[in-house]
Amino acid sequence: MQSDKNIMKKTLLVGRHGVGKTTLKQVLRGEKPVYVKTQSMEYGDWLIDSPGEYAEVHGLGAALAIYSYEAEVVAMLISADDDYSLFPPNCASMINREVIGIVTKTDRCSPSRAESWLKLSGCKKVFLIDSVSGKGIEELRSYLRKSSYDKLENNMKSNTRLVH
Repeated sequence: MQSDKNIMKKTLLVGRHGVGKTTLKQVLRGEKPVYVKTQSMEYGDWLIDSPGEYAEVHGLGAALAIYSYEAEVVAMLISADDDYSLFPPNCASMINREVIGIVTKTDRCSPSRAESWLKLSGCKKVFLIDSVSGKGIEELRSYLRKSSYDKLENNMKSNTRLVH
């Protein structure tokens, strides 16, 4: 069986603490969700999990910009029960990668409000998910799966040799 690493777009998960980044990472990998506080950037196969403090503390935001270069996709997460958005209007335009929005905990409060915030931030595509029930997870996983074109392009890059 081919590992997910070879078929999935490298994705950086960004959002406040408690939004569900680590739980989503575990569910997307097919693991049983277990609460773990992310203390530092966690690189694994195709998912990069960032601590919530990186999005919440102004001085650490620059680190997220740098880490975004490690990814093909940056996923901005907001929980349906959040009272506010950490992401200012049109902030996605400053990221030189594809940016998607993910609304977590859609069984609560107001997923449409969180979706609006993500669109206002510049996310063209927004996924509504619930990691506990599994709602929306397969749609997100399918979206993050590399297309045949992406795979061909990556193979060409890895097979290219510098000729003098």
